Amino acid sequence: MTTKTMQSDSGASRLLAPVRSFFSKPLRVREAIDGYVFILPWLLGLLIFTLYPFLSGFFYSLSDFDALTPAQFVGLANYRRIFFEDELFWLAVRNTAWYAGVSVLPGVVLGLLLAVLLNQKAKGITLFRTLFYMPSIVPSVASVALFLFILHDRFGLLNETLYNVFGIKGPSWLTSPQWSKPSLVIWSLWGVGGGMIIYLAGLQNVPDSMHEAAAIDGAGAVRRFFSVTLPMISPTLLFVFVMSVIGSFQIFTPVFLLGGANYAMAASGPMNSLLFWVIHIYNNAFFYYRMGYASALSWVLFLLLVVLTVIQFQLSNRWVYYEGEVKN
Repeated sequence: MTTKTMQSDSGASRLLAPVRSFFSKPLRVREAIDGYVFILPWLLGLLIFTLYPFLSGFFYSLSDFDALTPAQFVGLANYRRIFFEDELFWLAVRNTAWYAGVSVLPGVVLGLLLAVLLNQKAKGITLFRTLFYMPSIVPSVASVALFLFILHDRFGLLNETLYNVFGIKGPSWLTSPQWSKPSLVIWSLWGVGGGMIIYLAGLQNVPDSMHEAAAIDGAGAVRRFFSVTLPMISPTLLFVFVMSVIGSFQIFTPVFLLGGANYAMAASGPMNSLLFWVIHIYNNAFFYYRMGYASALSWVLFLLLVVLTVIQFQLSNRWVYYEGEVKN
């Protein structure tokens, strides 16, 4: 064998060494390596686009930062300003709490009622399920544009119908402080199909044998619903309720568009009636360039949502039932 051939074989051996080393490892180790390689893109996305902004936001919340000059550490000054100096913050809290308190329960109940109706075995029921679900996947911008047409003060479809059919002069839905938030609640009911489809999945997992056993014991349809159906889908109900609360506190796009379409300044609506928590964060970050203060507002919102979620899970022990669980 010539020297050149030996050198070629040696080079090939060095190139194949990692491959041979990999296949010489035990099967469990190779599977673990394969697993980490496959999740690497997701892991990088988590670190770069989630964990880093999360931690940097906490750092900036302790700083005076305007995105144009280097951040200056100020400790808890931003948090002190939130609770003791910013009057608009408490207005945003009241507006957000009002919206969450008024919109969450009707959305949850209406979605459940629709799911119960659409869980019947009837001809063409899949068509109705599709029709009720489709509004929930319409982009928020498109749905808000539709509601701007429906709720317009002078030429809106709703006010025109009220006047021409019933002789009633409709309110100023989007330009009145009294009606701007109710208008937003009406818009929120447009997307109940998202919760409906989740309830529908839960309802279809309730065994027919339990309904049949309850019917044999003399339970009517209403009694079966409250004694069999609701307990069986209570984990689904908890999930939808928790996500609805979180979503109501984080509402931004429709508020920004409804307010910004008529009021260019900060999208806060008439007399700040649409000044919600996330809108207040947006205003401070992108109107006033108070990035540090906006980060502090975001962290307060995050901590509040964590507390509310923990409370809901603690209270759920009283009414949520899981399969195989034994209640004392």
